Amino acid sequence: MKSSNILFCFILAYILTFVTTPMVKSLAFKIGAVDVPRDNRRMHKRPTARLGGLAIFFGFIVSMFVFFNIDKTMLGVLAGCIIIVVLGVFDDIYALGAKFKFAVQLIAALCPVLAGVRIDFVKVPEFISSYGYIGLGWFAFPLTVIWIVGITNAVNLLDGLDGLACGVSSISALTLLCIALIVGEPDVAFVTAALAGACFGFLPYNFNPAKLFMGDTGALFLGYMLAAISVQGLFKGYAVISIAAPILILGLPIFDTSAAILRRLKKGQPIMSPDRGHLHHRLVDAGFSQKQAVTIIYLLCLLLCITAVALIATGAVSFSVFVIVIAAFIVFLYAAPKLIECLSDKDEK
Repeated sequence: MKSSNILFCFILAYILTFVTTPMVKSLAFKIGAVDVPRDNRRMHKRPTARLGGLAIFFGFIVSMFVFFNIDKTMLGVLAGCIIIVVLGVFDDIYALGAKFKFAVQLIAALCPVLAGVRIDFVKVPEFISSYGYIGLGWFAFPLTVIWIVGITNAVNLLDGLDGLACGVSSISALTLLCIALIVGEPDVAFVTAALAGACFGFLPYNFNPAKLFMGDTGALFLGYMLAAISVQGLFKGYAVISIAAPILILGLPIFDTSAAILRRLKKGQPIMSPDRGHLHHRLVDAGFSQKQAVTIIYLLCLLLCITAVALIATGAVSFSVFVIVIAAFIVFLYAAPKLIECLSDKDEK
């Protein structure tokens, strides 16, 4: 594995995405893929083009074909990827129903699973299993599908502020790249390099105030790819970190989505119904600007990702440390916005 090729893969994806994004913006206005602010969940004030994810996908897929030897497994991943992107394009134009989108996502998730991208087993501490791992058998199929569909939607739900979902995806992709280099996974390294490069190529257009949004095309694509890559590169081994690493790297979208589901169930609302209770909404409502809220979430994501890399790099990790980090993050996720609101109220008084 030549590190220079990985760098060139990143650069090519970056350049292609950066160059094609203005073209995609023009296309979005022509075909009606425009986000018009109609409710208080929207943070923007004027109609803004969606479909930016199409440029991210283009930069990624071209880089993949240039630098990567596409095998059967990757064909399965890319087949599902194309289904997800087509779904996102139509959703950005026509605003498809949640149930239909979910059904298509299930079909897309089956593509890599049937091609061999599965969580066949997870390694655990010896006090859980004397063998050091637990084989999942037939349960690997539904579990992997649930993981891919769950992360796909989690990243999509995170796409609520300018540059938020794309930035978090960039950090996650770079972290997966670092881990792939550490453990010697060249295939994962090339895929994550292309994904990170494409994200970075789009971000200059997506930072606040955003010139265009990546839309469901981009959010679903990034979520799907991060989920599939994490299965292929992390769930296959490396002691307890095979459980910890992907959960830490994707911790923000996982916990934000989990909190949203619990919140809606508690209120008796459908779990797919939108609301204004996500972490980024709460930070903005607490008085932070969009840029400040995004920066805070970036730092949280970076902290989790650094922890994941540390777990991999040291090779001496206890399950208790992982549990403590996750517990602390959950407490912060719920407590920080409320604490900020209290402090803001005191300042006003």
